[in-house]
Amino acid sequence: MPTSIRSIALGLLGLGPSLALAQPAAAPADFQAALWAASCMACHGTDGRAEGTGLALAGKPEQELYGFLVAFKEGRRSGTIMHQHAKGYSDEELRRIARYFAGVKP
Repeated sequence: MPTSIRSIALGLLGLGPSLALAQPAAAPADFQAALWAASCMACHGTDGRAEGTGLALAGKPEQELYGFLVAFKEGRRSGTIMHQHAKGYSDEELRRIARYFAGVKP
C-alpha cells in the first residue's frame, strides 16, 4: 500500500472513536410534542426547567400538568397567556405536551 493511502487509511481509522462521541443526543420519543413544548420556553425555561419567576414543568406528574392545561383551555383556570396557548391545542395534543414535560428530568 503506498504511503499516502496508508496514512489516509490510518487517519480515518483514528477518527472512529471521536466520531462515535460526536453523535447527536437521542431525539425525544414524541418529537412533535417536543416541538410544541419548545414554545413554552419563554416563560417556563428550556425543557420546562424554569429559572427565576416561571413555573417549572419538568418532571411534574403528567396528570397534574394535563389537568392544568385543560383547565386553562376551558377557562376554569386564569392566567396571563396560558388560556390562549391552551386553546390552540386539542386535548390529545395537550396530553402529549404534558407527557413530554413529565418525562423531562428536573
